[in-house]
Amino acid sequence: MADKLKGFFSKSFSRRGNPDFSPQPWRFRRLLSLYALYARMDLAWLLRDTRFALLAITADVVFNLSLVSGVFLIALRFDGIGGLSTGEVLLMLSYSTLVTGLFQMFFAGCNTGHISRRIGRGQLEHMLIQPVPLPVQLLTEGFLPFSGSSNVVTGTALICYALSRLEIAVTGWWVLSLIGNMLVTLSLILAQSYLWSSAAFYAPVAAEEIATDIIDGTGTLAVFPLSGMPAWLQIPLVTALPAGLMAWFPTLSLLGKPPMGLTAAFPLVFMILVATLASIFFRKGMRHYVTHGINRYSAVGHRR
Repeated sequence: MADKLKGFFSKSFSRRGNPDFSPQPWRFRRLLSLYALYARMDLAWLLRDTRFALLAITADVVFNLSLVSGVFLIALRFDGIGGLSTGEVLLMLSYSTLVTGLFQMFFAGCNTGHISRRIGRGQLEHMLIQPVPLPVQLLTEGFLPFSGSSNVVTGTALICYALSRLEIAVTGWWVLSLIGNMLVTLSLILAQSYLWSSAAFYAPVAAEEIATDIIDGTGTLAVFPLSGMPAWLQIPLVTALPAGLMAWFPTLSLLGKPPMGLTAAFPLVFMILVATLASIFFRKGMRHYVTHGINRYSAVGHRR
């Protein structure tokens, strides 16, 4: 039985034992059709149990607003924090809310963002038997445009309000810079998740929730501006635990004053480094998974 299972999984791997992430050519139209499929599924869930869905959406909005309101009220009371004006703090909090919303919209469903759950619960088999490349599944399965878009709407509204307070000239280049920074931040969140989730291949029970701890930990600290803090606190928070790269650093870059004497491209360089490490360790974990398997299965969180 073990030999059959190993042979079955080996179809998804190359001759060198690395995961084959492109077993079939696929087109952009196919990607859009998958997004449309998961959007219909999300809408069906919303309409099937509207009361529960509205409660979940409201809870998300209340939680994220409560997370940022405390810092904003402190900034309002003291007319800024660490050299940042109240409007600049609000822009940082708005950025954090919008990035959180984008993560929830594209990667909250089916635990594609919290991938350690799928690994630790033995659910990768569901993905390996599908006639769709694994990266395409990871990119599309988590799409929740209806039930997961509340923080995107809230974050967008907050950013518009913050910009009106700051009186920033919103040019086309500034909007592109905002989009680029958000893509980098979102990629960094995913890279961290996949890097640490590699541990779930070896310790599925102990590391099942490691992605959740990493994402929630950096997300909670991300709403605190690091301006005014000593360097011995700032450096670890933009490297070892990069909470400062989730909102504080990108916001100051958008305002034209990257902190700590670093270039505005620092988050991009750091993200590429973490993504590279995540690719290396995740592939090693996949090879271990194919060879040894996981003697555990739980259907919790799997979309059926």
